[in-house]
Amino acid sequence: MASVPFHYVDLRAFSYATEDEKRVEDALRHYLPEEFELERAESKGHHGDRIVVLSARVENADDVRHVLARLAEAPEVDRLVDELDDRVTENCEFFVHLDKQAAFSGETALGDGITFRAKVEAYPANREKAVVNAEETLELLADDDEE
Repeated sequence: MASVPFHYVDLRAFSYATEDEKRVEDALRHYLPEEFELERAESKGHHGDRIVVLSARVENADDVRHVLARLAEAPEVDRLVDELDDRVTENCEFFVHLDKQAAFSGETALGDGITFRAKVEAYPANREKAVVNAEETLELLADDDEE
């Protein structure tokens, strides 16, 4: 596949005081190309507990393809495609929540813990065109994964 119709992908996960930050980083890295740089920001929770926000913005086409290919490994990828109307905003952003524990184990699954947000290319920039582009890309990548 030559190009992917996505401008970028943002991934984000929170490491709460009760969690091992390295494990959360490893979970996020499941979706990222090797040696990809993570942003790290410290915050405080409602009760003053430490929360570390780990995030990455993937913009290079090959790296975006890598992240999307990982997403397409989800057993629920067909469900994702069916739900694109609900998952793509008027701003052509595609949202998915991914299972942090599964990612730590090297698996891709829908769930909680990792936020995936992607800006879908669409010309003209409208939600309907973005849904079509996201659908075609996910189906192609899912088919590649099955071979």
